[in-house]
Amino acid sequence: METLQKNTQKEIGQFVAEDFRTAAIFSKYKIDFCCQGNRTVEEACDKKGIDSNTLIDELNQVLDSKGGETIDYKSWPLDLLAEYIEKKHHRYVEEKTPVLRQFLDKLCKVHGERHPELFKINELFVASSGELASHMKKEELILFPFIKKMVKAKLENSAVQSPQFGTVENPIAMMMEEHDNEGARFREIDALTNNYTPPADACNTYKVTFAMLEEFEKDLHLHIHLENNILFPEAIKLEQQFG
Repeated sequence: METLQKNTQKEIGQFVAEDFRTAAIFSKYKIDFCCQGNRTVEEACDKKGIDSNTLIDELNQVLDSKGGETIDYKSWPLDLLAEYIEKKHHRYVEEKTPVLRQFLDKLCKVHGERHPELFKINELFVASSGELASHMKKEELILFPFIKKMVKAKLENSAVQSPQFGTVENPIAMMMEEHDNEGARFREIDALTNNYTPPADACNTYKVTFAMLEEFEKDLHLHIHLENNILFPEAIKLEQQFG
């Protein structure tokens, strides 16, 4: 009972950082594990009206099962994690964005009259993709290079020059706020698409577009989780070591 209670006080982001398979449970209950991963299980359950014991039981089943390879991102050096996020998640956004924008434009032209919600979905995705492009550039040109510099300085036991932005916490706070905005946009897209369920009269392009949007959101959740729950807190801790 004590362990159960202790687990309800554990932050959602910690569960997912320790074993990414738990993300599926939080997603099932529509609990945001990436942008709002700093809430305890109890807080999230209270807000959603879910029995926290039921949720903990399901999480424990996942944690106790040996099946499914899970990548231990927490053990990665920070420079490697930053590089991975850039090469995997940033490139994914860059590759999928033009395709999705093209498909959504087409859907609006062909099906917009019967499904006016498509115009709002398109508007939200265009806004999100524009913000994400600018967000990723800030990470690639400012934040990630500084994280890599700190890792190198620690290995070489040398000093690290103070950045123009003062402390790493400043750009991190900005990035986290931008993550919140994209999380909110995709919650709206999720609601407008009825959980990415194509309507009965949907053509193949319609079905493919909704499937791609759902995959895009899942990738974004993992992308934000790796930054908010692992990379950013560890970068703050690393900076503190330089005094």
